Amino acid sequence: MRSIIDIVDLSPEEIDQMIETACDIINNPQKYSEKCKGQKLATLFFEPSTRTRLSFEAAMYELGGNVIGFSEASSSSAAKGESVADTAKVISCYADIIAMRHPKEGAAYVAAKNASIPVINAGDGGHCHPTQTLADLLTIYREKGRLSDMTIGFCGDLKFGRTVHSLINAMSRYKGIKLVLISPEELKVPSYVKEDIIKKNNMEFFETGDLESVIGQLDILYMTRVQRERFFSEEEYLRLKDSYILTPEKLKSAKDDLSILHPLPRVNEISVAVDDDPRACYFKQVFNGKIMRMALILKLLGR
Repeated sequence: MRSIIDIVDLSPEEIDQMIETACDIINNPQKYSEKCKGQKLATLFFEPSTRTRLSFEAAMYELGGNVIGFSEASSSSAAKGESVADTAKVISCYADIIAMRHPKEGAAYVAAKNASIPVINAGDGGHCHPTQTLADLLTIYREKGRLSDMTIGFCGDLKFGRTVHSLINAMSRYKGIKLVLISPEELKVPSYVKEDIIKKNNMEFFETGDLESVIGQLDILYMTRVQRERFFSEEEYLRLKDSYILTPEKLKSAKDDLSILHPLPRVNEISVAVDDDPRACYFKQVFNGKIMRMALILKLLGR
């Protein structure tokens, strides 16, 4: 029995195999429609989620399995004070696999230590979101045909963005990856990500506050929202927020085959006018997320 808490719990070889499975699911959905017949996924969502929870549920239903669970802590025994460890032991008696989201970093690890069935981390605080990273990797692979030798720009909130940290960690294992880190001074990539991942893996990287000056170099642009609540002053937020809104105008100097990704939800950091641009991939990412969650469920259930 195995759980997935962090993207590095999967080797690059395993990710390659899962991408292969995912592509086969896309081409032959009928072949997989009863792979998890008789199996139950428990979705334990201690904080709100639209995409991730529904994506896991859709994934399990499309594999022929069933879903039980809850969508907020107030509708679970956590409201009565039950610990994550006890919840994991109890749910192990009802289901075959757990997908769990929790506001506290490390909660998924505690659940995995106490469950007798596989646990998938569906996001734990600002720490990890491995299945979003799997969605990102499948999107990059389907758009580019590879996961190596490219320049990836991360733009927006790079300090608190768990999806950014996870994807940098995943890409650190592929050759020829150059990072361009675009953010205001207040929201730069944390020093531990820089030291423990980027520098440790000898990744080439460049930091800037100006998106337009570097957009022409990028093969992938990974947008995130600049969150008002992260700033000490409203004035500072208002000064910076528009520098990180992607518009058709800013895309004029970008490559024709740029791929624009965003983990969603979007607020205003990508203009809706960009949605019709063939380079916009963020809604494809949503579909790819469901497919990669199907591949991961199959892997962990040995199907």
